[in-house]
Amino acid sequence: MARGNAVRAARAGGEVSPPRRLVCMNLAALALLLLSAFAVIHSTHRCRELYTVLQELESSQWYLQEEYSRLLLEQSTWASHHRVETVARSELGMRPPAIERLQVVVP
Repeated sequence: MARGNAVRAARAGGEVSPPRRLVCMNLAALALLLLSAFAVIHSTHRCRELYTVLQELESSQWYLQEEYSRLLLEQSTWASHHRVETVARSELGMRPPAIERLQVVVP
């Protein structure tokens, strides 16, 4: 019967308030929409932060790779046979043993 009165009032030009359930559903949908928008904003911000960290780590990796390459080159230079022999002769005073002092060891 109340529904019939609402329909009659709407036809008569009076304003009818929407049912309470519809208002609650609209408010819930609005709340979910806002929550979803904030989640998108947060995830976008976090993605940009992580991308910045990634860029910094890649830059650091590039620097460390260059440093490692330089160290390998330096190591190969210091460990070359010619350099070791030169240092042994000049700085340490080493020389090859005389042939008379050589001994052959048979297994």
